[in-house]
Amino acid sequence: MSGASSPDAAYLDVGYLDAAATAPLRPEALRAMLDVWESGQANASSVHSPGFRARELVEGARTRIARALGAMPGEVIFTSGGTEANSLAIVGLALARPRGRHIVTTAIEHSSVLESCRYLERVFGFELTVLPVDADGLVDQAAAAQALRPDTTLVSVGLANGEIGTVQSLGELADSARELGVTVHSDAVQAAASLPVSFGSSTAPSAAPGAPAGVAPDPSAWPGRSVDAITVASHKFGGPQGVGALIVRGHLQLESIIHGGGQERGARSGTENVAGIAGFAAAVAVATGQIGSAALALMDSRDELIARVLAEVPGAALTGHPSERLPGHASFTISGVSGESLLVALDTAGVAVSSGSACAAGKSEPSPVLLALGLRDELAQTAVRFSLADPLAPETLDRIIRVLRSEVLRG
Repeated sequence: MSGASSPDAAYLDVGYLDAAATAPLRPEALRAMLDVWESGQANASSVHSPGFRARELVEGARTRIARALGAMPGEVIFTSGGTEANSLAIVGLALARPRGRHIVTTAIEHSSVLESCRYLERVFGFELTVLPVDADGLVDQAAAAQALRPDTTLVSVGLANGEIGTVQSLGELADSARELGVTVHSDAVQAAASLPVSFGSSTAPSAAPGAPAGVAPDPSAWPGRSVDAITVASHKFGGPQGVGALIVRGHLQLESIIHGGGQERGARSGTENVAGIAGFAAAVAVATGQIGSAALALMDSRDELIARVLAEVPGAALTGHPSERLPGHASFTISGVSGESLLVALDTAGVAVSSGSACAAGKSEPSPVLLALGLRDELAQTAVRFSLADPLAPETLDRIIRVLRSEVLRG
């Protein structure tokens, strides 16, 4: 937001369209954190009254998050965020269960997934199969199932992609993996805050009318017991940054990747972030409690944004699936103008967006996700992503179209 003239609260309410990077902090999460700090900070491992209270806060938050996401409290392992949770899932599950040294993932996974897989390949001699995607970012489920082998240790496929918004269906792949005894992990960091994700049900839902995959009338239905581990991150729900969780079946062993005092049932050592965990739980409770109505409102605004950009901005093309996408996500390439110039122009006009994953911000190379869709390097570098926390105000939508048209016509 460096180009904005007045980055105050009103500006953030109107012009912050980068929720896929970090959602605005919910007041309930802020209040929960302030309550911890104001009452006095303590270590949840300490054997005294303040320590006991800190432990109660951590375990209460664990229970709230488990309940909201259809898990058991003992299945929730707190981490420093989605990146650590993905690393713990992939490295920890693969090393703890040596049924084979073969891992399956996709070409559009978050870097924390792909780099963890490559670490296992480089250091421990695992064989890695990276599945392609089609032009919309969807994995061929039948082809993915065929990639599984008797020596496959783990398959990791993200539920939704943060750069292009595409939502995957994992049913056929998960069923095939279950038949072979292969552990299934899904990075649900982008999906869980806006889709009805549950760790507990085994029933695949039918989608609500006009809804993308995962937006279902029964918010307890997907992906259910078809997966063995999912990753979530606090700041996508509107909680604080620096907190996340790996939710993993209780019967599965994990090799710890952070060694020390044995916190989090020995899976993740380190003093718990009590205030952050409290804020995380508060944000999850609010977000999941209104997920259906919020998704439908965001979809209406998203669809209007997509329709107007495609109709009024020369050279604009949607990236990702046209309907099976996150409710508040709209991503484009716009030929003839650089993505960086679009970001600067929008930022100067008081609209904060991004060109893709925040973890890749500042890199000059085109996005590997967009290249995996078959886009040319030069077109991939024109990408711009809008991710909404709330429906767009009409004046903000008008401003976006004005800026994009002006930049394209100038270029």
